[in-house]
Amino acid sequence: MRRYWLAVVSRDHVHRGMELGIAQANHGKRAAVERMAAGDGLVYYSPRTGMREGEPVRAFTALATIDDRPAWQAEDQGGCFRPWRRAVSYDRDARQIPIDDLRGELDLTGVPNWGIVLRRGLVELTAHDFEAISRAMVGR
Repeated sequence: MRRYWLAVVSRDHVHRGMELGIAQANHGKRAAVERMAAGDGLVYYSPRTGMREGEPVRAFTALATIDDRPAWQAEDQGGCFRPWRRAVSYDRDARQIPIDDLRGELDLTGVPNWGIVLRRGLVELTAHDFEAISRAMVGR
């Protein structure tokens, strides 16, 4: 059964992940990427340009499908940081869409205090939400 994920990541880090063809979530924790399976859909939501800093973005910034490859731990990134990653295929036609453009349509934003849910870093989306976000980002 295909599942759908929303990862909350700064836009700068999303762009870096796109360059590398990888996904990371929850500051590189293993459990986050191991919840994902081959064929699952992934949407990135970026609150800001940088991690805890930078200009507000508040938009869906990337769309991807998880590749059929197990999670792996990256080499040391400096300072003993070895994040866990998944290989993904990004939809290069996807464009950034402000969350406010879809708030009235999504199950995710239909509950009170929905912003608190995003603090988890990785949230499972409904198929409806993934399709609505995908359609807005790609136009298909």
